[in-house]
Amino acid sequence: MHGGGLELALVFLLAAVIAVPVFRRFGLGAVLGYLAAGVVLGPYGIRVIRDAEPVLAASEIGVVMMLFVIGLELSPSRLKVMRKPVFGVGGAQMLASGLILGLLATLVGFGWKAALVVGLGLALSSTAVGLQLLSERKALTSEHGRLAFAILLFQDLCAIPLLAAIPLLGKAAAVEAGGLGWDAVLKAVLAIVALVFGGRVLLRHVFRVVARSMMPEVFTGAALLTVLGSAWLMQVAGLSAGLGAFLAGVLLADSEFRHELEAQIEPFKGLLLGLFFMAVGMSIDLKRVMAEPLLIEAIVLALLVVKFAILWGVGVRPGGMSRRDALQLAAVLAVGGEFAFVVFSEAVKAGLLDDVMRDRLVAAVGVSMALTPLLMIAIARFLRGHPVARPERDYDPMPDDGHPQVLIAGFGRFGQIVARLLVAQKVPFIAIEHSADQVDFMRRFGNPLFYGDPAKPELLRSAGAAHVRVFVIAIDDPEASLRTVRVIRRLYPQAKVIARARDRRHAWDLMDLGAQSQREMLLSSLKVGEDVLVALGVPTAVARDHGRKFLAHDERLLNAQYLVHDDAEALMQASSDARRELEQLFDADQGAGVLGGITGRKDGPSKESAEPDGA
Repeated sequence: MHGGGLELALVFLLAAVIAVPVFRRFGLGAVLGYLAAGVVLGPYGIRVIRDAEPVLAASEIGVVMMLFVIGLELSPSRLKVMRKPVFGVGGAQMLASGLILGLLATLVGFGWKAALVVGLGLALSSTAVGLQLLSERKALTSEHGRLAFAILLFQDLCAIPLLAAIPLLGKAAAVEAGGLGWDAVLKAVLAIVALVFGGRVLLRHVFRVVARSMMPEVFTGAALLTVLGSAWLMQVAGLSAGLGAFLAGVLLADSEFRHELEAQIEPFKGLLLGLFFMAVGMSIDLKRVMAEPLLIEAIVLALLVVKFAILWGVGVRPGGMSRRDALQLAAVLAVGGEFAFVVFSEAVKAGLLDDVMRDRLVAAVGVSMALTPLLMIAIARFLRGHPVARPERDYDPMPDDGHPQVLIAGFGRFGQIVARLLVAQKVPFIAIEHSADQVDFMRRFGNPLFYGDPAKPELLRSAGAAHVRVFVIAIDDPEASLRTVRVIRRLYPQAKVIARARDRRHAWDLMDLGAQSQREMLLSSLKVGEDVLVALGVPTAVARDHGRKFLAHDERLLNAQYLVHDDAEALMQASSDARRELEQLFDADQGAGVLGGITGRKDGPSKESAEPDGA
């Protein structure tokens, strides 16, 4: 096949493969890479594509698929909880942005009808750009990411009545343009009811039947049919295609097919979204920008400044966010939206705008989209350069009632498991954690946990360390762990110290201090290894025996390497010898072999540190 379609597809893919990695390499993000590729390929670049409109129309399927995937993440119950940010914060943003931008439009000579359309059109933000940038930065579930999604959802809902109202504001007759008659409203309501009924009842039965066919390609086809069919249904009813796909995703969010649907749609979504961003880049009229640079720059500046200020304000006050999070929200949504292209085109048809002004506004919106990744990078660097100065918190006073038998330093997942076992045995203990947030969180569950640095001698004394029989060092940072062990060994040399070790070298450093080490991943990974053997058909008893032998071998290897760990050549030789012995482990008696020779040639550590450490 040597048609134009194949050549076009090759050009698009080549541009994406070249531009996106280069832009991401310099920290500019994939969206800006796609936009730049579109500018180069478009009618105002090297003219590979002479008309961007068909490409833009076709690539909007990517936005539809993105909204379907987002809908899959939102169950109806969660969407109900979001009604306040959607209608409260989203409504405040849309109203304030539309009025202020519309007022600025009247000041430069627009009539009130045209100014209203321009203000509301520019108040819309780009769903595709915003959500993609949040996804790239793994911020969709952050506080500003969730509020950004709520605002974008409200904007999508507002875009429909805005398009319907444009003919009524313009010179075209309302009847001729479709208007807002009761028949149109009834048609939209019936379409939504049909989609909700189908999503809740019919679709699940369809997917069950398709899943039983055990044919992946049929399930892929059913997933695509669901997305495109729901989008088409809404479009026929005069609503947004993206809204239909989003509702279908929400209705399937709590179904058993949610993850499989997301996996099937994701590859198509990624490619088509990239094509959409390229099409947006092609729509940026570089000739218009070059011919009127100051005017386009003024429109872009007014758009970004007004929306940034309003978004920051609604994020702080109705949104209840911190000022830092509100800055990130404003950086994501200050951009113009792709739906503005449709709004301004409809305004031209209705006689509210002329072609020249439409081209200026479209160019300004496109430039704002291109600037959004840079704005987000600038805000991120600004926030990194101005970290939050948290007030110093005094260490918690220690209780003076009773004497704990165990002191746990560090109360993450490792320390919590030790504490739960002690609670089950009614053994009194005290825990010290250096993270104030972790202390505040874990205290809700009734744990005897106190904020402080366990390496501070005065804190240990006030915690009753003189009466502690066992110190458990569960700190995840190796340096902080060693520092705490040094203090404890100096102040309480007779105490038993059992410490969490990150790896073998950390374990050796702990052994140097006379502490018993427990490598954090050894026992869990060994248990998984035993389960793998059982799954392969090895009898359970035999798998457990192999695990015990391997553990004993590894303990002897740890002690053997400890004796020579400062000698790189001897350490490598010990590791090589251990590999040979491991091959013969299950055919030879334990205690024989090369490792026995190593431990026999050199003076071993003290009895306490030479014992198997359980690691």
